[in-house]
Amino acid sequence: MALSSAQCRAARALLSWSQDDLSSASKVAKATIANFEAGKRSPYERTLQDVKHALEGAGVVFIPENGGGAGVRLAKRADASIDTNETETVQYEEYLKNDAPPGAGG
Repeated sequence: MALSSAQCRAARALLSWSQDDLSSASKVAKATIANFEAGKRSPYERTLQDVKHALEGAGVVFIPENGGGAGVRLAKRADASIDTNETETVQYEEYLKNDAPPGAGG
């Protein structure tokens, strides 16, 4: 899948990366990234792959054109989980069930 300039800009935005950050991560000159994102020039395919791999390495997933338009999103981190204490969850649910006075609609 080819990388578009819009996807590159969106991916950087998701990561809160500057063009300098992407340049450092991809080993691609900042001027090349700036010109690509501005639509002034199309880099070599190898250069685009370097940029894409750097963004993917930081957690960006590229979504191919599927009738709804190509896009980007952040991958769900493997270490991202919600720590729940089932006892607290049950107590909270009971609190919600018993909190409203009769006839209050709660």
